[in-house]
Amino acid sequence: MAKQAVGLLETRGLACLVVGVDAMLKSANVELAGPMKQVGSALCNAVITGDVAAVKAALDAGAAAASASGEVVSAHVIARPDEAIEGVLPKAPAAERARK
Repeated sequence: MAKQAVGLLETRGLACLVVGVDAMLKSANVELAGPMKQVGSALCNAVITGDVAAVKAALDAGAAAASASGEVVSAHVIARPDEAIEGVLPKAPAAERARK
């Protein structure tokens, strides 16, 4: 896997997830791994990737911002994930991957 860390933010409700993702992307050099997902029962999640320090900093900022506007269910960093994890991570749309 090219990225050194994966960060997961799960909230109850889409609005506070959008606030959290906005804060994560503005606070550190991380990328959103595909679209945000609605899990069910009002649970929504987003996955970011980047180096370990950037993902940790972004996730802390995102969780703080999201908790100010709603409920954060989980915020977790996976440092140096196994290559098999790449198969379960959300993928960016093909048009977006072509631009990179």
